[in-house]
Amino acid sequence: MSVVVVGLSHRSAPVELRERFAFTEAKIPGVLKSLRDAGIADEAVILSTCNRVEIYAATSREPVKAFAELKVFLTKIHAFDDPLTDELYALSEPQSLQHLFKVACGLDSMVLGETEILGQLKQAYDLALRSRQTGHRLNKAFQHAFNVAKHVRTETNIQRGSVSVASVAVELAKRVFSSLNEHEVMVIGAGDTSEKTARALLSRGARSIIVANRSFDRAQALAGDLGGRAVLFDDWAEEFENVDIVISSTAAPHHILDRAKLEPLMKRRRDRPLLLIDIAVPRDIDPEVNFLENVYLYNVDDLQTIADDYLKQRKEEIARCEAIIAQKVKALSGHATIHHVSCIPNPTSAHA
Repeated sequence: MSVVVVGLSHRSAPVELRERFAFTEAKIPGVLKSLRDAGIADEAVILSTCNRVEIYAATSREPVKAFAELKVFLTKIHAFDDPLTDELYALSEPQSLQHLFKVACGLDSMVLGETEILGQLKQAYDLALRSRQTGHRLNKAFQHAFNVAKHVRTETNIQRGSVSVASVAVELAKRVFSSLNEHEVMVIGAGDTSEKTARALLSRGARSIIVANRSFDRAQALAGDLGGRAVLFDDWAEEFENVDIVISSTAAPHHILDRAKLEPLMKRRRDRPLLLIDIAVPRDIDPEVNFLENVYLYNVDDLQTIADDYLKQRKEEIARCEAIIAQKVKALSGHATIHHVSCIPNPTSAHA
């Protein structure tokens, strides 16, 4: 019995197509049962996330026949009648195991090395296990995948550093303050990136959020979502005495904060460290404020440069990760040669 994979991901299909094939968690146990009752697979796990939908199946059938039946099953259950070409990929051993391990390690993710997919993969496996749709072959494969992911995390730097503006901002905040638990955050301008950054800071323990926006209704809405409070845009400077982290993202055509304005505010704050994250273009904060004592200013280019440096470090670790995966796949599958993951052409005709 061998392991095969049929699916589509952010690498092969746009979100408009991926959402057509997505499974809700509540439906997956029934779908897995149907898959096995139809004799298409002896064991099965379905992984369905925003970036991928994949069926992992253990089967004694020839791979080409298994691929054909899985493709028909997947399209029929979603009532999808449009033609598919390279959007749907199909992998047999050892490539299927290599793909599973890469997914677990975050090597196939949109954000290289991210860890969220490992939790999603564990949930998908646990759901199939509790539904009694797995057996010895997939149990062994998935347990190995989880162990490989742990090995890669500890033996390489693939997950080192942050690769998004929001996560870099969190990392900078932790460098300045070590712990965020006692620090208040102000958001000036309620844009999408500033909202994500504020949420990231809250998730890492920031005490509370203040939102100032030219539209007070929008400020109230965002403050409500974040469990914080809104202030009038013209009053944001009055809050500086208590805040330690400021995320600024307005559409102002000029600086809203300069050295002359900040200097007296710092005295009111008794010169406590102040982290300013300016993600506006044009910039909201005059670079001259960097010359003030205990002021740390980063603009969007600074954040992106840091993120790119971390991404470069992660990419340099890919070869080490792939060597670990190749060794583990060889041990599990018994194959002497491991090839790069590639798409096997979809059958031109199939019968369920």
